Amino acid sequence: MEQTEFSAVDHQKEIYLRGFAGIMPSVPVDWRQLEARAMAAMNHDACAYIAGGAGLESTVASNRSDFEKHKIVPRMLRDTSERDTSIHLFGQRLPSPLLLSPVGVLEMVHEEADVAVGKAASQLGVPYILSNQASRPMEAVAAVMGNSPRWFQLYWSKSNDLVASFVQRAERCGCSAITVTLDTSHLGWRTRDLSIAYLPFLEGKGIAQYTSDPVFQRLMDEQPAPPGRPQVTFELLSGVIKMVNAYPGGNFFSKLRSGRPMKAVRTFTSIYSNPSLTWKDLSFLRSHTKLPILLKGILHPDDAAMAVDQGINGIIVSNHGGRQVDGSISTIVALPAIANRVNGKIPVLLDGGIRGGADMFKAIALGASAVCIGRPYVYGLTLAGSKGACEVIQNLMTEFYLTMGLAGITKVKDITRDTLT
Repeated sequence: MEQTEFSAVDHQKEIYLRGFAGIMPSVPVDWRQLEARAMAAMNHDACAYIAGGAGLESTVASNRSDFEKHKIVPRMLRDTSERDTSIHLFGQRLPSPLLLSPVGVLEMVHEEADVAVGKAASQLGVPYILSNQASRPMEAVAAVMGNSPRWFQLYWSKSNDLVASFVQRAERCGCSAITVTLDTSHLGWRTRDLSIAYLPFLEGKGIAQYTSDPVFQRLMDEQPAPPGRPQVTFELLSGVIKMVNAYPGGNFFSKLRSGRPMKAVRTFTSIYSNPSLTWKDLSFLRSHTKLPILLKGILHPDDAAMAVDQGINGIIVSNHGGRQVDGSISTIVALPAIANRVNGKIPVLLDGGIRGGADMFKAIALGASAVCIGRPYVYGLTLAGSKGACEVIQNLMTEFYLTMGLAGITKVKDITRDTLT
């Protein structure tokens, strides 16, 4: 996908001019309408998995509501005719302080899944953090992204050999950083998923990084046969069919006879996460990659300080979109203390609750180097594929550009805490 120079001013003008000709945006510009329409377009399983959170979903709510504790104070009579929204991160110039967070199992909302998002990201030069739980192998996404920046999200499994293999593949795919997600040593109590007793991985969805990996294929061969046979029900048969269809290569019956799809799911569920992981294990990752390493899921200043002491290259303040701990501190509340403790030694990114350009502005004012979005681009993908995801990203970049100018700011570095009450 060829990258084009994006102009926020032209994007806003284009919306109005196309509207004059009777052509409406592919996706709603208003966040509330975007979310409502996307959720209405998803099936029940996808809606629960994408939109749901842990417990009473109070963390999901506070990720949004806590942004309202901070207000922008615009300044007047400043020359803002020329604005620069670009930043530099790990030696790369980015057009905006915006990245796409990893979101798994995107096949639930669009057939092109991660590949469609990769196309949208590369069109705008926005970094895409490839999901460990992707529906398409990282190589397939990299193939459509050209030289556009991408990172790789790592879930640290029980197999260090698999961890090393994932990282090596990410390097070969042109990824320029590794983000280790720390907050999913166990699945949270996700009430929407539990209420319908549905986990997409059991259907073989969202495990494309695994089934495309030679180490994982070896681990499948080492997997012992399951004891006994489960009770045969219509739902079980339906699940097996989906599992076989999700497994790559071959025709349905050859895959079914091979037993590989079932082995893949059993192997994945047995090694998915590693709850015994500690700070000392990070040296293993450093020994297997020269790429910058970021820790995703940091919410406490002491953990941020530990990351700096351990030589980690960056932090992503995140509570997994409210999907892990109900009643957790929101990311925007956690951010200032973490930024203070880090004190500019390494980049601090914020993930969670960003829904508009004003949110981006507030996060940067409170110490973030950049922000990440998840659900917004997934909703765009749901409604209009790659084009829809691209429009959501463009809308955020445009609103951020306009917010900067209207607040009297011309450069990202000048967005400081003085710009907020």
